[in-house]
Order: sequence, then C-alpha cells, then structure tokens
Amino acid sequence: MDFTSLEALRQKHPAWRLLAADHAPLIASFLHQGFLEANARALPQRELVLKLEDHLHTLREKLGAESFPRTAAAYLDDWAEDGRGWLRKFYPPDTDEPHFDLTPSAERAIRWLSQLTERSFVGTESRLRTVFNLLEQMTEGTEADPHARLAELERRKAEIEAEIAHVRAGNLELMDEASLKDRFQQMADTALGLLSDFRELEHRFHELDRAVRERIATWEGTQGELLEQVLGEHDVISGSDQGRSFRAFWDFLMSPARQEELTNKLERVFTLPAVKALQPDPRLLRIHFDWLETGEHTQRTVARLSEQLRRYLDDRAWLENRRIMQLLRGVEQHALAVRNQPPGRAFMEIDEPSPSVELPLERPLFSPPPRLRMSAAEVLEANEDVPADALFAQTHIDKERLRENIRHALQTREHVSLAEVLTETPLQYGLAELVAYLDLAADDRRALFEDSRTQSLTWTDARGLARRITLPLVLFHR
Repeated sequence: MDFTSLEALRQKHPAWRLLAADHAPLIASFLHQGFLEANARALPQRELVLKLEDHLHTLREKLGAESFPRTAAAYLDDWAEDGRGWLRKFYPPDTDEPHFDLTPSAERAIRWLSQLTERSFVGTESRLRTVFNLLEQMTEGTEADPHARLAELERRKAEIEAEIAHVRAGNLELMDEASLKDRFQQMADTALGLLSDFRELEHRFHELDRAVRERIATWEGTQGELLEQVLGEHDVISGSDQGRSFRAFWDFLMSPARQEELTNKLERVFTLPAVKALQPDPRLLRIHFDWLETGEHTQRTVARLSEQLRRYLDDRAWLENRRIMQLLRGVEQHALAVRNQPPGRAFMEIDEPSPSVELPLERPLFSPPPRLRMSAAEVLEANEDVPADALFAQTHIDKERLRENIRHALQTREHVSLAEVLTETPLQYGLAELVAYLDLAADDRRALFEDSRTQSLTWTDARGLARRITLPLVLFHR
C-alpha cells in the first residue's frame, strides 16, 4: 500500500475509475440493478438497452432532461471500452447480437459501495468463532503425530458425550437473538461473496481464452510446439489452487443431498423471528441455485476453450483450409497490431454481413392470377357514414413484455407454470396473448409441456364475457 502502487491503481484499475467517474451513481445503481440483484449473466444488447432507457427516463424526470443527454446504447458502449472496463462486450457463439456482462472489478466496487450503508446490527462473535474454527482445522489437518490426533478426537468425543447427557437431562441451551443475527449476516455476506468469486474465476478463464487465440493468430512454428505451450498453460490453470478449490466446491454443490439440505436449512432459518427482524434479501433462499447457474457459466467457458483446441487438432481440416487460415491469420495479426489504436473513422464498407444464397429449386413456380368477374350491377351513391373504428382496433402482442413477465416470475422460483404467470400478470388481449405465451414456450428449450397434467386458464374478453380454456400443463424453468 505504498504511494506508487496506489497511484498506479488510481490510474489503471477499473474499480477505482468507477468510483471516481462523473456519473458513478448512475453507473453503479444501474449495474447493481441489472446484474447483481437478478444474478444476470451475458445479457443481450437489446434487453440491456431497454432496461437502461427505463432507468434513464426515471432519473431524467427527477433531475431534468439534460442530466444524462446521451442514449442508452452510447452509455453501454462507453462503459465497455478498454478505458473504462466496467462491462465486457462480446458475441456468444451462433449469434450476431452483442452481449454484455459485468466485469469482476466493477462488481467489486459496487459491493464495496453497498457495504458503506449503515447496518442495523453489527456482530463480531461469529467472526471470532470462524477464526478459531479455521485455525483448529488447519492445525488438525497438518498434525502428523497420531497420538496427538487421537488425543484431540478423544477430547471432542468427551465434549459431545457431555452435551448429549446435558440434553437428555432436559437442559437445552438455545442461541440468543444477537447470536442469530450475527451468524446470519456473516452467512449472507459469504454467500453473496461466492457469486463474486465465480465471476472473477470466469474472467480469468476468458483471459486465458483470449491469450490462446492471440497466440494461435501470431504463431509461426509447428502445431506440436504450439499445443505443448497452450495445453501446458491450461494444465497450470486447472491445477492451480483456484482451479482445485473450484472443482472441490463444484463437486460438493452438485450433490443432490447437499442441495436438499441447503434448501431445508435456509427455509428453517428464514422462519426465525430474529432473522425476520433483519428483513433479509429473499434471494438468499435460492442462493445455492444462483451458485449452480454461475458455476455453469464457468464450466461453459472452459468447454469453449477445449472446443477451440479440438478444432485446431483436426489435421484434415487444417490441410484443406490452410490457405483460408493464412488469410485469416493475416487479418487477425493486423487487428492485433491496431487494437490499442483503432481507426477513428470508417475505413471499409460491405454491402451485407453475410452472402445470401438463392437456389433455383427454391424459387416458387409461376401461378397465373385469378380472373375476376365483374358484375354489371348499378353503382349507387353512398349516403351514410361507415364506422372505421375496426381499422384502429388492431392489437399488437409484445413478446418481449411477455418474456419479461416470465423472467420476473422466475426470480424467486426454479420453475413456474403458465397459470402462475397469468395470476401475477393477467391477460390483456385475451386468446391472442395466450397463443403468444404458448409460442414462447415452444421456442424455449427449457420450457416443458406435460400432457399428463392439465391446467385451466380464465380471462375476460373485449365484450366482458368470461372465457375459460383447459390445456396441458406448461412449465417455464430458469
């Protein structure tokens, strides 16, 4: 913590730049609401722009229209630049829409800001006990003398037997309210901190993936030499202390028995009066499912890296596409050369991002237009007005709003039925909106149609009549 190190952090670290930014309250509040509160990862640009526009609209009504003059898309691109480093902008596989994810540095700054607010209760007993327990585990885990290990086990056995006898005698020592609040706050801080650790670990694997791509693009040696270095670095990451700790944590969490045990204990703790007085975050009831979701992101990152290496190992594809690979490498080398100094204006134009293919057999056959028969009836002059209300009574079903209703219902549950979604947000446009929900479920790979079970849905149509339909059970999953 010397002056030189702190000065370098102030100039280069994204977390410090976020705290010193002109619009730091806007940035921190939106990123906390959009990513941390919902435990969201890899949000598409269209969805994130809509959320930021709503956020800006609310702030402009309070502070004035000139308080934040730029558009939502411009703010997102600015926050994702290398000079900011608060968002990571990337293109997932099989999609041409950019996605955004929160960087570990920005998350660290936002969580530090959240700790500045005054807490209703500050306890120290549980932290002291944690220190003693950790020291005890380390001393016992490194004790090489079997006699000393047996003596310690006998001491603990005597304490347990004494406690059993104490309980059998009818003497129960319950934890007081202060101790409960102390331990619950420490549990909540640790549980939320694990989500930050997952994001930082995933960021490290992304950096490894980027380094591998750069090395492949600029490599001039043989395949064997390159693979030896790349696989060696991958083994170092997987075999590091962080890699081994992550595997142990993942194996422990993937146990169904452990998941059920966590669920039962969390539900029981949340019913305690002392915990209810703290008004805890309800997301903590499902924190272990958030761990699973963030862990899957990390696993998919490692899987993508392995897939890139597998493609490189395909000798036949390498030989057939060698000339294409040379051209691509030339483009990648030029891109890496100007990465830190990109051109300031447009330097190339293309007609379309991808070529269009039209096969002859896909062209439809010519069909002659039907011949219209004209009647010789007398044309009468119109003498009455025809109401044109039907032309303006057309409705548009916004599927993005329906997706938002489903995501909102899944924030506190692992799965939700279509009937539960409609209970929270009733149908506004009747059968047309219901069909749109079924269309979303058909396109969602995580949605499930159970033909063996049914559900009944009701709504009121435009004429005020009650309608009811019975259809197979539709379940949306996170």
